[in-house]
Amino acid sequence: MPAANQPLAERMRPRTLDEFIGQEKLLGPGKSLRVQIENDNLGSVLFWGPPGCGKTTLARLIARLTSSEFVSFSAVLVGIKEIKEVMAAAEHKSRSGHRTIVFVDEVHRFNKAQQDAFLPHVEAGHIVFIGATTENPSFEVISPLLSRTKVYVLEPLTTPQIVELLRRALNDKQRGFGSASVEALDDILFRIASFANGDARAAYNTLELAVRSAQRSEKGARLITSELLEDVLQRKLLRYDKAGEEHFNLISALHKSVRNSDPDAALYWLARMLESGEDPLYLARRMVRMASEDIGLAEPGALAVTLAAKDAFDFLGAPEGHLALAQAAVYLSLAPKSNAVYTAYGEVTSQGS
Repeated sequence: MPAANQPLAERMRPRTLDEFIGQEKLLGPGKSLRVQIENDNLGSVLFWGPPGCGKTTLARLIARLTSSEFVSFSAVLVGIKEIKEVMAAAEHKSRSGHRTIVFVDEVHRFNKAQQDAFLPHVEAGHIVFIGATTENPSFEVISPLLSRTKVYVLEPLTTPQIVELLRRALNDKQRGFGSASVEALDDILFRIASFANGDARAAYNTLELAVRSAQRSEKGARLITSELLEDVLQRKLLRYDKAGEEHFNLISALHKSVRNSDPDAALYWLARMLESGEDPLYLARRMVRMASEDIGLAEPGALAVTLAAKDAFDFLGAPEGHLALAQAAVYLSLAPKSNAVYTAYGEVTSQGS
């Protein structure tokens, strides 16, 4: 059982595949990945997805369910010497018929030489390699290793899925707050989930901090209010509705503002989403798409501007990087528009299918 002093996100990790929420396309009944895990017959894989979507949790479930030796690495903490030592031990065990599964978290942080150290052992079948990354493996994993692994793309959790996880944490008496008498309306849970932007770990951390900060009512319950949540998040809670439609309403409003060449409106909707807790890199990706979809060849430089804005935010972070995104949004709004390439490409692909 997880220790009580562990973070809530750690305590609430699923213990079985049935407890795992999300990724139904990969882990639903009868799906290939689930069958491989349940049969303890998994090949080398890469889990690619955003933070808090379940990559490490899935690897730990595999560790619980496999009869193989399971070794876990963090790319932040180990070097090539430790890798080679573990690979030598795995090769020795392989000769006696024992299989070793090696899990590498944040594999994109390993350099080429470190990744190369795994390659001969993956090729020889001494190990089953499982890597987890938030970055595109095509750019961050060496080609020989990539060609010998199956890449599974994990999606961000939806707002309702995260709400389900939060409810589970509030009701679980062993690992969560089921014995602490915590009260939180559904609206509060949906606000926490919306702010988390698909990251279950971030949602758990917010809930845990809110519970610790909550005052007890006359009945002895810890009540999480909107005012408390605003204080915990250190920002105003702008409207983000339960089903998550407001997320799409706002990004649609930004897109329409760009198409309508309205820089004031584009700047407003961009700021509104950033202040609501939207992921800035999601907004950057959407603007990169707009540069090709709506601006196109009328102003080819728009693509470079949006990519530069994304890099600037990566470099500066918030809040300084928000200005680069704002500059890109205004630039797109003022740029001439052409969707000729977008339309032509759609016609070509539709004919091909």
